[in-house]
Amino acid sequence: MKALVYEKYTEDDDFSKILIIKDIPEPKPGPNEVIFRVKAAALNYDDIWGMRGKPLAIPLPHISGTDASGEVIAIGEDVKHIKVGDRIVSHGNMSCRVCKVCTRGEEYNCKKRKIWGFETGPLWGGYCEITHLPEVNVVKIPENVSYEEAAAASMTLLTSWHMLVARAKIQPGQLVLVMGGSSGVGSFGIQIAKLFGCTVIATASPGKLDQLIELGADYAIDHRKEDWDKEVRQIAKKIPKPFGETPGIDVIFEHIGGTHWNKELTLLKYGTTIVTTGATTGYNAATDLRHIFFKGINILGSTQGTRAELEQGLYWMSQGKIKAIIDSEYPLEKATEAHNKMLKGKGLFGKIIMKP
Repeated sequence: MKALVYEKYTEDDDFSKILIIKDIPEPKPGPNEVIFRVKAAALNYDDIWGMRGKPLAIPLPHISGTDASGEVIAIGEDVKHIKVGDRIVSHGNMSCRVCKVCTRGEEYNCKKRKIWGFETGPLWGGYCEITHLPEVNVVKIPENVSYEEAAAASMTLLTSWHMLVARAKIQPGQLVLVMGGSSGVGSFGIQIAKLFGCTVIATASPGKLDQLIELGADYAIDHRKEDWDKEVRQIAKKIPKPFGETPGIDVIFEHIGGTHWNKELTLLKYGTTIVTTGATTGYNAATDLRHIFFKGINILGSTQGTRAELEQGLYWMSQGKIKAIIDSEYPLEKATEAHNKMLKGKGLFGKIIMKP
């Protein structure tokens, strides 16, 4: 079968030097596994980290791809709830399922957790014609959700849902600031906050602001401006609060990191929350601790989420309340072009899909 493979890391982000199409053997199902023909797979930034070999030296030779959807073509003898012909999408959080944190419903905190298609291998991911996963790591796709939409939602919808619903515990009427609203997680963050009856301020680069409004954001701000935070503050002051509450941001949805971190902290009201899942502009963020202890701010980390949370998100997609934003589609043979677009981010809005 055809697979997108690399056998060494890149030192200069020239993906064309390492990405090759290879013919590899088709997988056979283990007792608890399902085999599926991949219909669509979505790019994630961890694909680039993998090709760099940083921050983790992932297994080589490697097939990337955490978010894959497809049709089941074979199952292991112990598979109970999935059958041949089912339409499925991956839940890429692979945990032990038996430790204390897993059995209390926190598989995302499992010390043995690995991200499928990033940390797994060799040659085990979604960028190929046929792949395999344990039954517990796949979810059935609702009938009115396409393979492409499911793949685009797999990690990003899961991550956004876990950030806002499970970690930040958003409530109707709150003012939510979604940083990087044009990204995969950001686009879902906007929609989830609106689903829960929140007012949303979203940020992006200047050419994408109208799209944020179309997606449901109440206000859109260019976060590349030096004084972007002042614009957010002025908007927050204009929004009336019930019961005489102090104007300000209740929840910040954060995945940008270093360049914006301290300004974000200044925008939060007393006793409110910032939830973070990434750091695309850098990990080493300087923090003015006064904003945290004096205002009683809650800083929450968040990584992926549970299989049940992915099912919840897909349910709301099937009801037309949340949609996956797909920027573009590429065949595996144009993987270098696809990854370069994700790396540069110019004009990118939503997820990039690859198909075998």
